[in-house]
Amino acid sequence: MTFHLNVVSVELQIFSGPVKNIQVSGSEGELGIYPCHAPLLTIIKPGMVRIVHTDQKQEIIYLSGGILEVQPLITTILADTAIRGNELDEALILQAKNEAIEQLSKQCNPTDFIKASSQLSQALAKLRIIHLLKNTK
Repeated sequence: MTFHLNVVSVELQIFSGPVKNIQVSGSEGELGIYPCHAPLLTIIKPGMVRIVHTDQKQEIIYLSGGILEVQPLITTILADTAIRGNELDEALILQAKNEAIEQLSKQCNPTDFIKASSQLSQALAKLRIIHLLKNTK
């Protein structure tokens, strides 16, 4: 059995097609979505969606956050940003991580602290995906 998955970001539709299942980081923890899953609407935290295609191949997409909607025949992920795991640039991500850490170490106002914390969280989520992809090859 399969269900239809759409992964859409602000910029583009990154994926649309039948899948066997997905794993995604929801606000309450890790979620596994399979065919005939109960309807669900939840917030997605920065992390990844692991897609198992109908041919059993897996794909990982980075999500900066967003919303997951599960309906009987279709599941939709509306993400702020979505990037295929193999398109992530490790050098740029490490640079962003270091800049966020530097900002956090400075005495800064609450707004700057929240922004730097968010940037660090996103950089760490991207790095986890890169390391996961390296370990599965």
